[in-house]
Amino acid sequence: MKTIAITKNVQSALTPNSVLQDLLEGNKRFITGKTEGADNAALISQTTGGQFPKAVVLSCIDSRVPVETVLDQAIGDIFVARVAGNFENTDILGSLEYSCNVAGSKLILVLGHESCGAVKAACDGVELGNITAMLDNIMPAVRKSATEVDGEANSSNKEFVAKTVENNVRLTIDRIRQKSQILMEMEDNGEIAIVGGVYSLNTGKVEML
Repeated sequence: MKTIAITKNVQSALTPNSVLQDLLEGNKRFITGKTEGADNAALISQTTGGQFPKAVVLSCIDSRVPVETVLDQAIGDIFVARVAGNFENTDILGSLEYSCNVAGSKLILVLGHESCGAVKAACDGVELGNITAMLDNIMPAVRKSATEVDGEANSSNKEFVAKTVENNVRLTIDRIRQKSQILMEMEDNGEIAIVGGVYSLNTGKVEML
């Protein structure tokens, strides 16, 4: 059981690779039903005055992918930024920059997931209120997949949806680097890593891209 929150000294000693391995080990514990558990009262008490998370995860809002749970992380361990379709925008970029440049996180994990509803909606060209503008952020991935996958370019084609989920993660990572000089320089200097993965609703496993 986790009883001690991450301190500044512990965070400073971490590397991007060690943090990634830690998250993947947490996911393995989740899959095998061997999660560590946490003394939440103790962690709340220790983090009241500050926080030193080791990573920030950009994920979808999907209720089937509770990020801390599937990575077996506790209070104070990770930042989580969530938006339907796990893409970047100005607010998300600012949040990522805060997480890494100000608060000291070592890793950005862009986490897509199998059968993503936002991706399916983008594949089908759904137009509805503010959802229309939101889905525009996923359209580059849709267009890329259309050149890579045979068959219909809509949500009825499971292979097309799966490829678009992957392409959306990869293109989001590309745009994070392009749009944030701060994060690109931190990655170039080895201070952080920006990586991507896809969560399987069927198995609970995070597959890295």
